[in-house]
Formats: sequence, structure tokens, C-alpha cells
Amino acid sequence: MAIYQTGGYRVKPEAVEKVKRAIEVFVKYVQENEPGTKMYLAWQEKNDPTRFLHLFIFENEAAQARHGQSAAVRQFEAAHSPELVGGDVVFTDYELIAGKPTEEQWVAGKAGSASSTAKSKKAAAGKKR
Repeated sequence: MAIYQTGGYRVKPEAVEKVKRAIEVFVKYVQENEPGTKMYLAWQEKNDPTRFLHLFIFENEAAQARHGQSAAVRQFEAAHSPELVGGDVVFTDYELIAGKPTEEQWVAGKAGSASSTAKSKKAAAGKKR
């Protein structure tokens, strides 16, 4: 079963650029090395650039555990933890009620992928014949 989670935190104003660079390196690692992490988005609040929110979708508990135990997580934590203001990262778990793409598309890894779009177009073209 998929796991939906957020992680929110605030950093010192002088650390914003450092943390943004660490996020970029970290998310690149997740993209390249964590197929079980179906979505990982890092957002910066417009009205308060010291606030960040990360959104995750893990395929299952094993994928979440692999992510949490990775050296990349430890490296990211080492970069941003000393810069935190107002407490630690707050992780919140959610249940999906409804969405676009569907839960099945997220979990299958087909959301927004070129191959998914191509397959849909090919299937639609086949139906017209």
C-alpha cells in the first residue's frame, strides 16, 4: 500500500541558498536511485522563503525504509539540520482520498511519463480504426 507523507521545516534566513542546493542534490539522488519513491517534491513557501515542505509518495513501507536509511538522507540531514529554526522537521502521514493522476497511476510510476502518454495515444488511435 502506498504511503503519503509530508515533511515541513523552517531554516535560518542566511541558510536558504545552502539548503536549496542540498535539496537539489538530494532530490537528484532520489530520482536516480529510488524507484520505490514514486514522488518526491520539495517546495519553498513564496511568502516565507525560509519555510520548506517536502511531499513524498512511497510505493510501500519497504521503499519508505530504504529511503530513510540511505546515505543520501543522512547527507541531506547533515546539511539542513544545523540550519533549522523552530524545531525539527515535522513529518505528517496522509491517506489519499482522491486525486489526479489516480493512486494506481502514481504507484505504477506512470504519472506523466512519456511512455504512458504514448501508450494512451496509441490505444486511442487503435480504437478509432
